[in-house]
Amino acid sequence: MAISPKLCLLPLLCLLVSTVSATVFTLENHCSYTIWPGTLSGNGAAILGNGGFVLPPGASIQLQAPFGWSGRFWARTGCNFDSAGKGTCTTGDCGALNCIGGGVPPVSLAEFTIGADSADKDFYDVSLVDGYNVGMSIESSGGTGDCQRAGCVADLNSNCPAELQITDSGSVVACKSACAAFNTAQYCCTGDHSTPQTCSPTQYSEIFKKACPTAYSYAYDDPTSTCTCTGANYLITFCPTAF
Repeated sequence: MAISPKLCLLPLLCLLVSTVSATVFTLENHCSYTIWPGTLSGNGAAILGNGGFVLPPGASIQLQAPFGWSGRFWARTGCNFDSAGKGTCTTGDCGALNCIGGGVPPVSLAEFTIGADSADKDFYDVSLVDGYNVGMSIESSGGTGDCQRAGCVADLNSNCPAELQITDSGSVVACKSACAAFNTAQYCCTGDHSTPQTCSPTQYSEIFKKACPTAYSYAYDDPTSTCTCTGANYLITFCPTAF
């Protein structure tokens, strides 16, 4: 794990920079407020950034991942943690500063599967399948292939249908997925709607897709939302201002 010279957020880990890495993820906070990114690794892969950390406005942090790593990143907002790292967040909560599981929806996700070696493709996307809390984007650098930019720049909280809204002190802080709001097979792509042929976009997923064309809007939104690149590093920006 390597910390940007702008800010050493985890001093002890600044001395423990891995020399063997397939991919470097740079996380930047362009929001006007502090966020607490969470990380989740799959398939027993290395835990990046201790599972979570604080990232003030304008700060950045670098995390190094080995070949074959898979997992996700998300932003938590409105967090309060005690000296032991226990606490809660208004959105994206996992119950502690250092997450050992995923964030509570609704939450915007950056998802990755890194190739098994330097010649193998990486797969990545920004997903709104679990809802939306913060805008985010993914950009690749130094890779080969399509290497598209993925993300959601729009503020979906300001355009969230009333029945999907999560509010705090009168403000909309997150936008649920239709699956979370209504829990039906049609919206969750389960039961009789569990295949790409039987689970179509809905009026709710189409709101997400119209606002964020390169982000996953529902479970089978693959063709325009899954990105690939080989041998790249990735910049994940929270609250990007342009696309």
